Amino acid sequence: HLFLLSHVKNVDLLLITMVQRTSTAEVMSMDLSPKKPAKAYGGDGGSYYDWSPADLPMLGAASIGAAKLHLSAGGLALPSYSDSAKVAYVLQGAGACGLVLPEAAKEKVIPVKEGDALALPFGAVTWWHNSEGSTAELVVLFLGDTSKGHTPGRFTNFQLTGASGIFTGFSTEFVARAWDLDQDAAAKIVSTQTGSGVVKIATGHRMPAPRAEDREGVVLNCLEAPLDVDIPGGGCVVVLNTANLPLVKEVGLGADLVRIGGRSMCSPGFSCDSAYQVTYIVRGGGRVQVVGIDGTRVLETHAEAGCLFIVPRFFVVSKIADDTGMEWFSIITTPNPIFSHLAGRTSVWKAISPAVLESAFNTSPEMEKLFRSKRLDSEIFFAPS
Repeated sequence: HLFLLSHVKNVDLLLITMVQRTSTAEVMSMDLSPKKPAKAYGGDGGSYYDWSPADLPMLGAASIGAAKLHLSAGGLALPSYSDSAKVAYVLQGAGACGLVLPEAAKEKVIPVKEGDALALPFGAVTWWHNSEGSTAELVVLFLGDTSKGHTPGRFTNFQLTGASGIFTGFSTEFVARAWDLDQDAAAKIVSTQTGSGVVKIATGHRMPAPRAEDREGVVLNCLEAPLDVDIPGGGCVVVLNTANLPLVKEVGLGADLVRIGGRSMCSPGFSCDSAYQVTYIVRGGGRVQVVGIDGTRVLETHAEAGCLFIVPRFFVVSKIADDTGMEWFSIITTPNPIFSHLAGRTSVWKAISPAVLESAFNTSPEMEKLFRSKRLDSEIFFAPS
């Protein structure tokens, strides 16, 4: 019996190992190249775009969803909720976000503008509006965890109104009973809005005025927040975490906005807490390299504005900006991410003893001293020499 039990355990371990190896092999062979989204739906008021796991397989492997909302002047994204917790980032324009948090008795009407990051937990009902007189599109990026959603790697949004709204699926009897209306009124209110997802409001219709106080505890503007890292001539970082936006804890995601100057380099580094890094290029562009298991370079590409790519767990990524610089917004699948860098003043190389480095690189003491003497004043970002 003990032999059989041991044998079963060994078989189980073997099966687990085989699954892990298969998973590793799949990740190593996946297409990690940056992709742009495809239009999912839209109308006169704007459009909703998303990235599909079919085009970007790492979305499914990492259970990450990614989408963008474009609202023209007067556009309204109808009230909805999602099967996933998200971080929203305003890429362009200004407008309003209506937010009803779970069990909240009152709606927040939040004024939003470029650079704003919002944490949207499970169960949050939102609507988005670009004012009628706006001269620019309101563009919002959504990145989130789909591990508890219906489709790994893709958000499922539940519309409360419109042609695809939840209540179009209930019988008139149920709607009338729920809302205490007669059946004619129930049928009319459910069917009047023929738009789906995104609509354009009637000219002159007054929407609720955004309230500055509703931003508190919900929004952090990454373009105005204190910099967590600022390397003159190199780049700067603002990190979104539980310290500056407590609602991030409920979402379970961290985020950062990184800006590097023309031809500057972002140090090779990796997330050391088993997190995926999902990166959207906001402006500019540059070269990206990602190295995975056994020193295999799994990605070498040029990333441009509007593209999204994902770095697998523990893989090392580095970027070099074009002449115009590079700006990206990332989420990390942990609320307080920790990164380890492999170049610069704070890199692991500066902590490892000289004798170990000599043996590890199989090099001379002179070469080790030369290696250690470099990047003594540089941290994370390296300006062009």
